[in-house]
Amino acid sequence: MQWTVGKGRRNCMRIKDLCVDERPREKMLAKGPASLSNAELLAILLRTGTERKNVLEVAQILLNAAGGSLTAASAMSVNELCRIDGIGTWKAVTLGAALELGKRMCSEVPDNSRNIIRGPSDVYRELSSVMRGLQHEECWLLYLSRNSRVISREQLSVGGQSETIVEVKAVVRRALDLRASSLIISHNHPSGDPHPGNADIRLTSNLKKALETFDISLLDHVIIADGRFYSFADDMEYGI
Repeated sequence: MQWTVGKGRRNCMRIKDLCVDERPREKMLAKGPASLSNAELLAILLRTGTERKNVLEVAQILLNAAGGSLTAASAMSVNELCRIDGIGTWKAVTLGAALELGKRMCSEVPDNSRNIIRGPSDVYRELSSVMRGLQHEECWLLYLSRNSRVISREQLSVGGQSETIVEVKAVVRRALDLRASSLIISHNHPSGDPHPGNADIRLTSNLKKALETFDISLLDHVIIADGRFYSFADDMEYGI
């Protein structure tokens, strides 16, 4: 990066001053999106920089603020993004929308591979993308048929940083409406530790008992955290 000095202040090198092969849009047209760095892809979304920083520099500052992680960037609020010089409300909204689309794309898997749940790793595959990068707890349910095929995947509740509220009666009612033979409950731990707390243990026990009244099985309770997961079904102490 080169700087020119004039009238006592520093001016940044503009994107149009770069050679064609180094301009993000032109590079994407010529070589495809896979050839671009994360900063270059973000620069395309941002479109413009500031008087003192070009758009690539603004994009790199954003990445640095997120620790170099797109997952962390996707968890940033509009207000947090707007604290970065060069990112206003509409740019923040554009970034948020694009990163959310990326998360949703990751959660999509072909129907022929996603529908059957054979164990906790399948639950992790099914739900980890929707919980990745969250700074709050969310609870999700997988309602299953007799052959363990997913009938419905539904968000049950959204909570704070350390807990989310689960209404057991509502879960049972929904399972009956769907004529589910079994279900799996899953939630995330933003702390990064997937091991269950006392509230998680109580919830699992209460939900299991309530479902058994209607001959519906609770197959597992999977806690997802920071690329790892904990399965109640796999734990001999709290095994389901």
